[in-house]
Amino acid sequence: MIASFSFSTLQISIPDSIPSAPRFLPLGQHQLRFRFRARPKNLDHMELMKRLGIGCFAAKHSTREMKTEKDSGGEDLFIESAAKPDHLVVMVNGIIGSSADWKYAAEQFVKKFPDKVLVHRSESNSATLTFDGVDMMGERLANEVLSVIKNRTGLKKISFVAHSLGGLVARYAVGKLYEKPGEANSLESPSKAKSGEIAGLEPMNFITFATPHLGSRGHRQFPILCGLPFLERTASQTAHLAAGRTGKHLFLVDNDDGNLPLLIRMATDSFNFKFISALNAFKRRVAYANVNFDYMVGWRTSSIRRPNELPKPNLLATDPNYPHIVYVEHGNVDNGSCKSTSAVVKDENTDLEEEMLHGLGQLLWERVDVSFHNSKQRYVAHNTIQVKTYWLHSDGKDVVFHMMDHFCL
Repeated sequence: MIASFSFSTLQISIPDSIPSAPRFLPLGQHQLRFRFRARPKNLDHMELMKRLGIGCFAAKHSTREMKTEKDSGGEDLFIESAAKPDHLVVMVNGIIGSSADWKYAAEQFVKKFPDKVLVHRSESNSATLTFDGVDMMGERLANEVLSVIKNRTGLKKISFVAHSLGGLVARYAVGKLYEKPGEANSLESPSKAKSGEIAGLEPMNFITFATPHLGSRGHRQFPILCGLPFLERTASQTAHLAAGRTGKHLFLVDNDDGNLPLLIRMATDSFNFKFISALNAFKRRVAYANVNFDYMVGWRTSSIRRPNELPKPNLLATDPNYPHIVYVEHGNVDNGSCKSTSAVVKDENTDLEEEMLHGLGQLLWERVDVSFHNSKQRYVAHNTIQVKTYWLHSDGKDVVFHMMDHFCL
């Protein structure tokens, strides 16, 4: 068979030499021609298949299409319609990641909440830029968010959804963007602005997936080291060689200008930024954590817990609606009204980890424990929880849907 291609026509020529058989009919020099529309510029492979209606990618025709725009150092995703979305959802990638890591979740968000959300996949901290340190990355993210808000009209609310290291970067960024009551230029009622604003918008959801909130130093917080003291000490001493300033921040060995480690400072309201006040301004704070098979981020650090606060194995149970959600700790958060209150935890332990637990424990967190124990994708749980690449991490889609189903609009 000889095939010749042109930009808009696929032409297949079948010669007479094809043997005659019940399933072969002599066609002579007849030619079969199939005409396709020229592929639009920048149309990705999956979208092309959808438009052609091929296999499982066939989609119903709709007058409302998902629109993607490259702007403000990242990618904006929304449904184009007369009504402008008023809720900005900022998605932040982890170490050596990119905006592409949140592609699946961003598309699901926009499909579920058309007309309501503008999803911005951050692109200011990708690849090796993630080695520059949590503070520098946080500065870049904050500037990116300001740029998005400046270029979009009608935005009133803001939420952050972050994976792994991105959760720490987002915490730094909101500390920088926080405007306490009285500073915010808001036309809303005083009661609405009493907790402060983030970049002039009402803070709604702060959600992290497998984020090392307590750092990666010792105590099995970096599971790939198997909890061996020698390896954990060595990792702390050499982290900067592998991950630059970010490694120092994660292992709490930074002491810039004689200051306490950055993650310790980020669990307080001292110094230049009001990190805890900024987090407290959000209606909801949610920490998704892998119970097992996450070799990058331990269960305790991602769920902000002490060892005795982890759920016992007999309490872990599968939710039929979300197969990989095994435990949910709501605390006193009222999901219906999306309001929460603070509960101060007092502890005089001077251990670095305890200081972070004390600071972050001043806020109420929803903790969602995830297990891919029965999944073939369990060995890549750190990325499966995010559905980083659909064909490789698709089992985590129920976790993404759980997040969306409980999202506060």
